[in-house]
Amino acid sequence: MKKFLSLASICLALTFTSCEDFLSVSSPDELTTGNYWRNESDALSGLAAAYSQLYHGDTYATSEVRWPTEEYRADIVDLGRDAGNYDQWVAIYNFTYTNGNTQFSYYYQDLYRGINFANQIIANVPNIPAEEIDETVRNTVLAEAHFLRGYYHMMLLLNWERIVIRDEYITESAQLNKPLSERTECWDFVISELEQATSLPAERSVDELGRATSGAAYSYIGFAYLTRAYEETAQKDTYLTEAANALRQVINSGVYALVSGDNLIGMFNGTNKNCSESIFEIQYSSSEANGSVHYSYINQWIGTTELGGWDEILPSNMLMEEYMKEGVKADGLYDNRLYNTIYYQCDYYNDGTGKVLNQYDYDDLFWSIDPETGDTVRYNRPAFRKFTSPTQEEMWESCDFNIPLMRYSNVLLMMAETLNEQGQTSEAIPYINEVRTVHGGMEGIASNSSYDAVKAQIEHERILEFPLEGYRWFDMRRWGVTAERLQAAGRTGYDSSKAFYPTPRWELDANPSVQ
Repeated sequence: MKKFLSLASICLALTFTSCEDFLSVSSPDELTTGNYWRNESDALSGLAAAYSQLYHGDTYATSEVRWPTEEYRADIVDLGRDAGNYDQWVAIYNFTYTNGNTQFSYYYQDLYRGINFANQIIANVPNIPAEEIDETVRNTVLAEAHFLRGYYHMMLLLNWERIVIRDEYITESAQLNKPLSERTECWDFVISELEQATSLPAERSVDELGRATSGAAYSYIGFAYLTRAYEETAQKDTYLTEAANALRQVINSGVYALVSGDNLIGMFNGTNKNCSESIFEIQYSSSEANGSVHYSYINQWIGTTELGGWDEILPSNMLMEEYMKEGVKADGLYDNRLYNTIYYQCDYYNDGTGKVLNQYDYDDLFWSIDPETGDTVRYNRPAFRKFTSPTQEEMWESCDFNIPLMRYSNVLLMMAETLNEQGQTSEAIPYINEVRTVHGGMEGIASNSSYDAVKAQIEHERILEFPLEGYRWFDMRRWGVTAERLQAAGRTGYDSSKAFYPTPRWELDANPSVQ
């Protein structure tokens, strides 16, 4: 998508405007929201701006806004050494935040900025003269804008209990003051937006990689209905059926397949972008063509000091125990997903072949000098491998890793959960086993496993599959186990009032209708 995003620079200036559009008197060659939408190129540039908010706007916000907001609440991570220097991050981890917390406020702001860009497209692209735009392109651009508007609203709804639905381009101040909507209304809107994107192509050409597809639309429809089934229990069966119908569209499309468990890391370190498992992922590039910057520092943000990173986030003890709870396979190794996700002190990483950063043994990096004896002391400090660079030299630089937002493994595990909740436990098991065997190298679970056993297995598989991908918090809340899991992990600051973030102070100050 980042090649696509290079078109965004001009349209990024067309964000929220005052009641009067720029200047009362304007030069005839100056672009404004009134004269910008002239042709197909303008439509594509506007769409690029809408996509741009997937990565929260700049090279640092990619990590410093996204990961604290999405990951620090979950039981599978701990704070790194440097994270304690940022009180807004620590407040999220400890659940001591207020509605003035800057990190989730920026997250909220970025999502609404993306919605604003999508609203501009939906309002203006239909008015581009027919001779200036191919109708197929027009319809595709509009479908993508609806997808993005649905996606951004969905991410808001997953993080805030009630949100403002912004379904029109704001051109006058009277439109700004709008109340929070009930969750049912919000879910209806999200799903209707995503449904308008099911007309998109199932696959994209090489020069369109990163743009939404029908598979992405159906995947998020399935996720939306699955989440909603737990929230609106009176209609649980109906929503589970809708979730299964959407997820089957993805599974039966023949477009997607799991990658080998030997190279899961390739989806997260830039060596296997847009692979067969990728359904929707944010695109990055090391290119600086025309002065644009399309890289990030997520490798350094996530990497520990031993790896050459900034040391902001660590795997928790709970996560390590979850990876090891089933014991080793016949080859003497744990689940493959452990080694694709985490570096830690073990024979695998200390075998003399340089498996850490393609150069070192684990003990070559994770050591210190005892100040009293002067002896070298090697220690075990698990560190995320996921989203860190393949080599030491690359760890010292920015990176161009893509960020997978929706993977085929998620579709398979959501389908398993949906079927199990529908009482179709035996039909759910093959989907679990496909992920276990291909990704984990683990034996499948028994075909006669009970509902409760399958439910527990799904939680286990999702913990192993999705660290640093933002799903654990939503999973815990969906299943009603948030307090229990956090307490078990020694996280004592949580109570039910923290199930969602509070409406940011910025919104309260700017929009009196939400009071």
